[in-house]
Amino acid sequence: MAEGSSEYVRDIIKIGKLNIAYQHKGKGKPLVLLHGALSDSRVWRRQIAELSELFEIVAWDAPGCGRSSDPPEDFTLSDYAECLAEFIKIVGLKNPHILGLSFGAGLALEFYRCYPENPRTLVLASAYAGWAGSLPPEVVEERRQKAIELADMPLEIVISSWLPSFFAESVTKDVIEETIAIMSDYHPIGARVMANAFAEADLRGMLPTINIPTLLLFGGADQRTSIAIAEDLHSKIPKSKLVIIPGAGHDLNLEVPEIFNKEVHDFLLFL
Repeated sequence: MAEGSSEYVRDIIKIGKLNIAYQHKGKGKPLVLLHGALSDSRVWRRQIAELSELFEIVAWDAPGCGRSSDPPEDFTLSDYAECLAEFIKIVGLKNPHILGLSFGAGLALEFYRCYPENPRTLVLASAYAGWAGSLPPEVVEERRQKAIELADMPLEIVISSWLPSFFAESVTKDVIEETIAIMSDYHPIGARVMANAFAEADLRGMLPTINIPTLLLFGGADQRTSIAIAEDLHSKIPKSKLVIIPGAGHDLNLEVPEIFNKEVHDFLLFL
Protein backbone atom coordinates (compact mmCIF):
# COMPACT_ATOMS: atom_id res chain seq x y z
CA MET A 1 0.00 0.00 0.00
CA ALA A 2 1.51 3.31 -1.03
CA GLU A 3 2.16 6.29 1.19
CA GLY A 4 -0.93 8.43 1.59
CA SER A 5 -3.43 5.65 2.32
CA SER A 6 -5.89 6.35 5.14
CA GLU A 7 -7.92 3.12 5.42
CA TYR A 8 -7.45 0.62 8.24
CA VAL A 9 -6.15 -2.81 7.26
CA ARG A 10 -5.53 -6.06 9.13
CA ASP A 11 -3.86 -8.46 6.75
CA ILE A 12 -1.37 -11.32 6.38
CA ILE A 13 1.42 -11.55 3.83
CA LYS A 14 3.77 -14.40 2.96
CA ILE A 15 7.53 -14.01 3.49
CA GLY A 16 9.34 -17.20 2.60
CA LYS A 17 7.60 -19.92 4.60
CA LEU A 18 6.23 -17.48 7.18
CA ASN A 19 2.85 -15.81 7.34
CA ILE A 20 3.32 -12.30 8.76
CA ALA A 21 0.27 -10.47 10.12
CA TYR A 22 0.08 -6.71 10.46
CA GLN A 23 -2.09 -3.67 11.06
CA HIS A 24 -1.99 -0.70 8.70
CA LYS A 25 -3.64 2.67 9.09
CA GLY A 26 -3.16 6.35 8.30
CA LYS A 27 -1.48 8.61 5.81
CA GLY A 28 1.75 10.58 5.69
CA LYS A 29 5.33 9.46 6.19
CA PRO A 30 5.47 5.76 7.11
CA LEU A 31 6.10 4.70 10.71
CA VAL A 32 6.81 1.03 11.46
CA LEU A 33 6.04 -0.21 14.99
CA LEU A 34 7.98 -3.18 16.41
CA HIS A 35 6.64 -4.73 19.62
CA GLY A 36 8.52 -6.60 22.34
CA ALA A 37 8.43 -10.23 23.47
CA LEU A 38 5.28 -12.01 24.75
CA SER A 39 3.34 -9.47 22.73
CA ASP A 40 2.02 -8.53 19.31
CA SER A 41 0.81 -5.52 17.34
CA ARG A 42 -2.20 -5.03 19.63
CA VAL A 43 0.04 -3.28 22.19
CA TRP A 44 0.19 -0.32 19.78
CA ARG A 45 -3.58 0.30 19.84
CA ARG A 46 -3.24 3.76 21.37
CA GLN A 47 -0.37 4.73 19.06
CA ILE A 48 -2.21 3.55 15.94
CA ALA A 49 -5.35 5.45 16.93
CA GLU A 50 -3.59 8.76 17.57
CA LEU A 51 -0.45 8.84 15.42
CA SER A 52 -2.21 7.57 12.28
CA GLU A 53 -3.69 11.05 11.96
CA LEU A 54 -0.24 12.25 10.85
CA PHE A 55 1.66 9.11 9.84
CA GLU A 56 1.09 5.95 7.84
CA ILE A 57 1.31 3.38 10.64
CA VAL A 58 2.31 -0.22 10.02
CA ALA A 59 2.55 -2.53 13.05
CA TRP A 60 3.54 -6.14 12.46
CA ASP A 61 3.18 -9.28 14.51
CA ALA A 62 6.80 -10.44 14.56
CA PRO A 63 7.50 -14.06 13.58
CA GLY A 64 6.36 -16.22 16.48
CA CYS A 65 3.88 -13.65 17.79
CA GLY A 66 0.19 -12.84 17.40
CA ARG A 67 -1.27 -14.08 14.11
CA SER A 68 2.16 -14.66 12.51
CA SER A 69 3.83 -18.03 11.96
CA ASP A 70 6.44 -19.44 14.32
CA PRO A 71 9.99 -19.11 12.96
CA PRO A 72 12.59 -21.91 13.03
CA GLU A 73 14.15 -22.48 16.46
CA ASP A 74 17.53 -21.24 15.20
CA PHE A 75 16.14 -17.89 13.98
CA THR A 76 18.59 -15.09 14.86
CA LEU A 77 18.15 -11.34 15.28
CA SER A 78 19.62 -10.94 11.79
CA ASP A 79 16.93 -13.30 10.47
CA TYR A 80 14.26 -11.10 12.07
CA ALA A 81 15.88 -8.06 10.41
CA GLU A 82 15.93 -9.77 7.01
CA CYS A 83 12.27 -10.67 7.42
CA LEU A 84 11.48 -7.09 8.40
CA ALA A 85 13.27 -5.73 5.34
CA GLU A 86 11.22 -7.97 3.06
CA PHE A 87 8.07 -7.03 4.95
CA ILE A 88 8.72 -3.31 4.46
CA LYS A 89 9.39 -3.91 0.76
CA ILE A 90 6.22 -5.94 0.19
CA VAL A 91 3.98 -3.51 2.08
CA GLY A 92 5.46 -0.73 -0.05
CA LEU A 93 7.07 1.58 2.50
CA LYS A 94 9.90 3.90 1.50
CA ASN A 95 12.39 5.12 4.12
CA PRO A 96 10.08 4.61 7.09
CA HIS A 97 10.55 5.86 10.61
CA ILE A 98 11.25 2.78 12.76
CA LEU A 99 9.93 2.63 16.33
CA GLY A 100 10.76 -0.37 18.50
CA LEU A 101 10.07 -1.29 22.12
CA SER A 102 12.40 -3.57 24.13
CA PHE A 103 13.12 -6.54 21.80
CA GLY A 104 11.63 -4.43 19.02
CA ALA A 105 14.16 -1.67 19.74
CA GLY A 106 17.00 -4.19 19.49
CA LEU A 107 15.52 -5.38 16.21
CA ALA A 108 15.41 -1.77 14.99
CA LEU A 109 19.13 -1.47 15.75
CA GLU A 110 19.91 -4.72 13.95
CA PHE A 111 17.76 -3.60 11.02
CA TYR A 112 19.76 -0.39 10.79
CA ARG A 113 23.03 -2.35 10.99
CA CYS A 114 21.97 -4.56 8.08
CA TYR A 115 20.10 -1.92 6.04
CA PRO A 116 21.44 1.53 7.04
CA GLU A 117 19.98 3.19 3.94
CA ASN A 118 16.43 2.12 4.80
CA PRO A 119 15.26 3.88 8.01
CA ARG A 120 14.50 7.59 8.06
CA THR A 121 14.83 7.77 11.87
CA LEU A 122 14.93 5.46 14.88
CA VAL A 123 12.78 5.66 18.00
CA LEU A 124 14.07 3.21 20.60
CA ALA A 125 11.90 2.67 23.68
CA SER A 126 13.05 0.66 26.71
CA ALA A 127 15.94 -0.39 24.51
CA TYR A 128 18.92 -2.68 24.78
CA ALA A 129 21.88 -3.10 22.43
CA GLY A 130 20.82 -6.75 22.58
CA TRP A 131 20.90 -8.45 25.96
CA ALA A 132 24.54 -9.38 25.43
CA GLY A 133 25.30 -5.77 24.51
CA SER A 134 23.65 -4.19 27.57
CA LEU A 135 23.65 -6.73 30.40
CA PRO A 136 26.32 -8.69 32.33
CA PRO A 137 26.78 -12.26 31.02
CA GLU A 138 25.28 -13.84 34.15
CA VAL A 139 22.14 -11.70 33.83
CA VAL A 140 21.84 -12.55 30.13
CA GLU A 141 21.98 -16.26 30.91
CA GLU A 142 19.52 -15.89 33.77
CA ARG A 143 17.01 -14.14 31.51
CA ARG A 144 17.50 -16.65 28.73
CA GLN A 145 16.97 -19.63 31.00
CA LYS A 146 13.92 -18.07 32.63
CA ALA A 147 12.33 -17.41 29.23
CA ILE A 148 13.04 -20.94 28.00
CA GLU A 149 11.78 -22.60 31.18
CA LEU A 150 8.61 -20.50 31.33
CA ALA A 151 7.74 -20.87 27.64
CA ASP A 152 6.01 -24.23 28.07
CA MET A 153 4.57 -23.67 31.53
CA PRO A 154 0.86 -23.05 32.19
CA LEU A 155 -0.35 -19.67 31.05
CA GLU A 156 -1.08 -18.33 34.52
CA ILE A 157 2.52 -19.02 35.59
CA VAL A 158 3.91 -17.30 32.48
CA ILE A 159 1.81 -14.20 33.09
CA SER A 160 2.41 -14.00 36.84
CA SER A 161 6.17 -14.41 36.32
CA TRP A 162 6.60 -11.70 33.68
CA LEU A 163 3.82 -9.15 34.17
CA PRO A 164 5.05 -7.43 37.36
CA SER A 165 8.30 -6.38 35.68
CA PHE A 166 6.55 -4.66 32.76
CA PHE A 167 4.97 -1.76 34.64
CA ALA A 168 5.38 0.67 37.50
CA GLU A 169 3.21 0.15 40.57
CA SER A 170 0.94 3.02 39.51
CA VAL A 171 -0.26 1.30 36.32
CA THR A 172 -4.03 1.23 35.89
CA LYS A 173 -6.18 -1.89 36.08
CA ASP A 174 -7.40 -1.58 32.49
CA VAL A 175 -3.82 -1.61 31.16
CA ILE A 176 -3.06 -4.73 33.22
CA GLU A 177 -6.18 -6.48 31.91
CA GLU A 178 -5.40 -5.53 28.31
CA THR A 179 -1.83 -6.77 28.65
CA ILE A 180 -2.95 -10.07 30.16
CA ALA A 181 -5.31 -10.58 27.22
CA ILE A 182 -2.47 -10.03 24.75
CA MET A 183 0.00 -12.20 26.69
CA SER A 184 -2.60 -14.97 26.79
CA ASP A 185 -2.08 -15.49 23.06
CA TYR A 186 1.71 -15.79 23.23
CA HIS A 187 3.54 -18.54 21.29
CA PRO A 188 5.85 -20.80 23.34
CA ILE A 189 8.15 -21.33 20.34
CA GLY A 190 8.21 -17.62 19.58
CA ALA A 191 9.09 -16.81 23.19
CA ARG A 192 12.01 -19.25 23.17
CA VAL A 193 13.31 -18.06 19.82
CA MET A 194 13.17 -14.38 20.79
CA ALA A 195 14.96 -15.05 24.08
CA ASN A 196 17.76 -16.99 22.39
CA ALA A 197 18.13 -14.44 19.58
CA PHE A 198 18.28 -11.49 21.98
CA ALA A 199 20.61 -13.26 24.41
CA GLU A 200 23.11 -13.72 21.57
CA ALA A 201 22.81 -10.15 20.26
CA ASP A 202 25.57 -7.64 21.04
CA LEU A 203 25.07 -4.42 19.07
CA ARG A 204 27.43 -2.15 21.02
CA GLY A 205 29.87 -1.93 18.14
CA MET A 206 27.36 -0.53 15.66
CA LEU A 207 25.94 2.22 17.87
CA PRO A 208 28.52 4.88 16.88
CA THR A 209 27.75 4.21 13.20
CA ILE A 210 24.14 5.40 13.49
CA ASN A 211 23.95 8.67 11.54
CA ILE A 212 20.21 9.33 11.54
CA PRO A 213 18.13 11.13 14.19
CA THR A 214 17.44 8.76 17.08
CA LEU A 215 15.05 9.20 20.00
CA LEU A 216 15.62 7.15 23.15
CA LEU A 217 12.53 6.81 25.39
CA PHE A 218 12.86 5.23 28.82
CA GLY A 219 10.73 4.96 31.93
CA GLY A 220 12.20 6.27 35.14
CA ALA A 221 10.69 3.31 37.04
CA ASP A 222 11.62 0.61 34.50
CA GLN A 223 12.47 -2.64 36.32
CA ARG A 224 13.97 -4.32 33.25
CA THR A 225 16.00 -1.65 31.44
CA SER A 226 18.01 0.61 33.72
CA ILE A 227 18.78 4.30 33.34
CA ALA A 228 22.43 3.26 33.08
CA ILE A 229 21.58 1.34 29.89
CA ALA A 230 19.70 4.38 28.56
CA GLU A 231 22.64 6.68 29.25
CA ASP A 232 25.08 4.23 27.68
CA LEU A 233 23.05 4.10 24.46
CA HIS A 234 22.76 7.88 24.47
CA SER A 235 26.53 8.32 24.88
CA LYS A 236 27.28 5.97 21.98
CA ILE A 237 24.65 7.03 19.40
CA PRO A 238 25.86 10.34 17.92
CA LYS A 239 22.55 12.00 16.97
CA SER A 240 20.45 10.64 19.81
CA LYS A 241 18.07 12.44 22.13
CA LEU A 242 17.32 10.83 25.50
CA VAL A 243 13.95 11.32 27.21
CA ILE A 244 13.29 9.68 30.57
CA ILE A 245 9.64 9.67 31.63
CA PRO A 246 9.45 9.83 35.44
CA GLY A 247 7.45 7.09 37.14
CA ALA A 248 6.90 5.03 33.97
CA GLY A 249 7.80 1.37 33.63
CA HIS A 250 9.09 -0.82 30.80
CA ASP A 251 5.97 -0.92 28.59
CA LEU A 252 5.62 2.84 28.65
CA ASN A 253 3.62 3.00 25.41
CA LEU A 254 0.81 1.25 27.29
CA GLU A 255 1.36 2.84 30.68
CA VAL A 256 1.72 6.50 29.67
CA PRO A 257 0.42 6.61 26.07
CA GLU A 258 -0.32 10.34 26.01
CA ILE A 259 3.24 11.27 27.00
CA PHE A 260 4.71 8.56 24.79
CA ASN A 261 2.72 9.66 21.75
CA LYS A 262 3.58 13.32 22.26
CA GLU A 263 7.30 12.59 22.48
CA VAL A 264 7.17 10.50 19.30
CA HIS A 265 5.00 13.04 17.49
CA ASP A 266 7.17 16.03 18.44
CA PHE A 267 10.38 14.22 17.49
CA LEU A 268 9.21 12.94 14.11
CA LEU A 269 7.00 15.78 12.95
CA PHE A 270 9.55 17.63 10.82
CA LEU A 271 11.92 14.74 10.00
